[in-house]
Amino acid sequence: MFVRTQRLMLRPGWIEDAPELARAIGHESVVKNISRAPWPYALGDAEEFLAGWTDPMVSRFLILAHENAGVRIVGMIGVEPLEGAMHELGYWITPDAWGRGYATEAGRGVLAAVRAMGVRHIEAGHFLDNPASGKVLRKLGFKATGEVRQIHSRGRGTEAPCARYTLDMAAEKATGDDPDDVRMAA
Repeated sequence: MFVRTQRLMLRPGWIEDAPELARAIGHESVVKNISRAPWPYALGDAEEFLAGWTDPMVSRFLILAHENAGVRIVGMIGVEPLEGAMHELGYWITPDAWGRGYATEAGRGVLAAVRAMGVRHIEAGHFLDNPASGKVLRKLGFKATGEVRQIHSRGRGTEAPCARYTLDMAAEKATGDDPDDVRMAA
């Protein structure tokens, strides 16, 4: 599946993306804020990750920004199934693209896609030392649960406190979600 927003293309990752993906995620400031990526992050890590991108039940996308005359990978976003009826949103943005609203825009796009697939309940979280992610989640309509869990971060090599959020898409639409700004294609 492909999702197009005003400035972004969300699409599956391909093995040919490995060098650019490794450059985009290969910053300690990114890897420390996600749970599964190793630090340091190498080309082989990107190749292994992309080779495993086969589960049709996982809505996972590279985030490509249309900037100047080109297109480049600026992050990744996905909604993965958890046990029961819940799913979890995760994302990251490369540092030189921070502050441009890409995470919120990509979030709106991926939420529209999974809503169309019938997903109704989504969880998310952010490490407490990354409050910018909490701001993105709130813009997308997520509500803080008040729960803080210790989550292992492979890049940090330890656990860190993570604030938890939830979104009930059956009860409300994501804040600012405009179906005219999001296009999907299989």
